[in-house]
Amino acid sequence: MTDAQLIREIKDGNVELFAELIRRYERRITAYIYPMLQSSHMGHLAEDLCQDTFYKAYRSLQTFREVEASFSTWLHVIARNTVLSELRKHHKIKVSLDQESDETGKTGMEMLTIPVEMQPEQTLLRNEKVSMVREAINNLPEKQRSALILREYEQLDYQEIANILDQTVSSVKSLLFRARNSVRLQLEPYEKSMKG
Repeated sequence: MTDAQLIREIKDGNVELFAELIRRYERRITAYIYPMLQSSHMGHLAEDLCQDTFYKAYRSLQTFREVEASFSTWLHVIARNTVLSELRKHHKIKVSLDQESDETGKTGMEMLTIPVEMQPEQTLLRNEKVSMVREAINNLPEKQRSALILREYEQLDYQEIANILDQTVSSVKSLLFRARNSVRLQLEPYEKSMKG
């Protein structure tokens, strides 16, 4: 059953089917929320805010219209607003990309995928580089950081990111260009030291 079919059934009164939407999206939403909280040392709230997101989505489901956005995009918007509201309450807006790994051991840093059979010194270098990339992304302005997370980690397309961030597609492309350029510039000294 597609998301749209499930939502129609839920709107028609089969509310127990909402559990299937939670099952489909809970890990993705938690993985999206956690990095936004980490640098404020609020990562422990990720599961609670994920539950808040689904609660808000459930309460607002009757207003959801698929012609305006996919359920996934709509859910990400709710998650983002929930997190930003929580961060504002704590006056901590800085966001980090420090992520826990999933059961496959991947951290979401797909651009840094390294074979398992690495030597210890290669592992050390990889961990150092992952750390540098996280720090570089953490230094980005909030919108650039969010756009980069949604594109690189969530693998969302430009239109979905535009909907979540309430931007135009061209603005999203510009944010991503500036974000990637900034990360590249921040990593340049590290790359040079590795070659030198």
